[in-house]
Amino acid sequence: MAYSSEIREAAKRLYLRHHTPDEIRAELALPNNRVIYYWADKYNWRDMLREEDVDEAIARRILILTDVSDKTGNQIKELDMLIEKHVKLKKQRVQQEKAAQAEQPHGTNQPSNKNNKSSGSDSKKSKGRKRKNDVSHLTEDDFGTWFDSLFEYQKTMHDNLHQRIRNILKSRQIGATYYFAGEAFKDAVLTGDPQIFLSASRSQAEVFRSYIIAIAHEFFEIELTGNPITLHTKHGDAELRFLSTNSKTAQSYHGHVYVDEYFWIGKFNELNKLASAMATHKKWRKTYFSTPSTKAHPAYTFWTGDHWRQGRAEREEIEFPTFVELRDNGRLCPDKQWRYVVTIEDALRGGCELFDIEELRDEYNADDFNNLFMCIFVDDADSIFKFSDLEKAMVDATRWQDHKPNAVQPFGNREVWLGYDPSRTRDNAALVVVAPPEKAGEKFRILEKHYWRGMNFSHHVSEIQKIYAKYRVTYIGVDTTGIGAGVFDSISTLYPREATAIHYSVSSKTRLVLKMIDLIEGGRLEWDAQHKDIAMSCLSIRRTSTDSGGAITFKASRDNTIGHADVFFAISHAVINEPLNHAHKRKSRWTMQN
Repeated sequence: MAYSSEIREAAKRLYLRHHTPDEIRAELALPNNRVIYYWADKYNWRDMLREEDVDEAIARRILILTDVSDKTGNQIKELDMLIEKHVKLKKQRVQQEKAAQAEQPHGTNQPSNKNNKSSGSDSKKSKGRKRKNDVSHLTEDDFGTWFDSLFEYQKTMHDNLHQRIRNILKSRQIGATYYFAGEAFKDAVLTGDPQIFLSASRSQAEVFRSYIIAIAHEFFEIELTGNPITLHTKHGDAELRFLSTNSKTAQSYHGHVYVDEYFWIGKFNELNKLASAMATHKKWRKTYFSTPSTKAHPAYTFWTGDHWRQGRAEREEIEFPTFVELRDNGRLCPDKQWRYVVTIEDALRGGCELFDIEELRDEYNADDFNNLFMCIFVDDADSIFKFSDLEKAMVDATRWQDHKPNAVQPFGNREVWLGYDPSRTRDNAALVVVAPPEKAGEKFRILEKHYWRGMNFSHHVSEIQKIYAKYRVTYIGVDTTGIGAGVFDSISTLYPREATAIHYSVSSKTRLVLKMIDLIEGGRLEWDAQHKDIAMSCLSIRRTSTDSGGAITFKASRDNTIGHADVFFAISHAVINEPLNHAHKRKSRWTMQN
């Protein structure tokens, strides 16, 4: 039987991600495993497959789970367990290296108790403590094993702990949250200073807490509890607080402040005032770190130094270090901020070998790769959406009291609409669950978002059926392009009343985009701030003209080879169930042309 190059390429991608032949066969609906073994031999896939050790496999799974925005209860438990295991393996690796060094000739001394707190009387003494969160016995030397487990770029951040303001632009998934959690824990233990963690959502802030608990357990055999965590140090009690940016009580706290993913937090100027208020005294530090978003974000001038120059003619000619210089161990800049850039290439040079950069380049198009991994900002000057409108839609979903993600029926008996955008050769199939407004003033809300790779449309159908089992679905819009036709045939048979086929043309595509413009400009759409890919998907939409030049249409960087904006179109397939002429007062700046 002949197979298309698309099927073979899909099988290759899954194989190189360590999927088993059985999993690949099931995902791509192949008749047996033999063809996978044949391709692996013929095209030398085995030579491309890098062996993973346990540490790398766990780290890869943590990355996957971290990217899941709507985590189930089991996924949260798995993430906590993996973080704990990951930290434990880091500690074991450092101890093994030290033991190996001690066994070298002329180095027969045994590791000292300072670097082996898990044994002997110290361990028993620690286990016997009855006071909760007691860390008063820990010293600087006790943190040596944790420090030795860090990558070089993390040690560079640690070397600049004395800086009043640190501003770090980073690649995704290089362990920045892990490092700053450990740094803050160490500082709190040794100084008694309070530490404050600010994130776009409460669940994102809780990742800090999970790492701190894991580090304390694995490196020091201390069980931390509470939220906030109150550490009993020899310098007094130190509080560790984990806050979302919409916390009404955030301004009442003070201490060293960590602002996570600040390029993805709305109303940055207000956030910056809040962070500054909490760290007003000169003894408190502020640490900002984030992956880049867009040049239109209010924090962009904060990063470039233009905000510092504003209104000061004498500062306009003052030069800041270049992007390349900031990658070279960072620089203290004229505005007294220490800035540092860590790309994925820098992370690899710094000892983080958890990535296959060439595989990532193959998986993402050039623009996405540069934004996600090379710290390049998106220039949204040509986008039809303003980032200021998009950031208003990014909210802390924990405030949605009527949506309980871990419940059997997360949205009760309220109706939801689904939108499905089919997979192409190298992108995801996307499905979104959207809650339409039930009364005047209510907004559309994106409750769930799913990506499925591969060309197996029957698998996509089975996943959609799982959504139907959880929600009361009254509509699903399906793009019938490519394998979307197969999905629609099955869905329309299973759910004939709800299924609606969307046939792409200049007119229908324009209507879809205009509906999204209508909702976003009108402030009628919300999604969890953790879904950064939704905003980037929206920013990829550009205005253009038809071939005849007689009408406006819209396009994204997507074709049969490279997929893009898939989640944008999935959302549009859902919300188009509300007509364009829906009665409300707002008028869009976009119009249809005949």
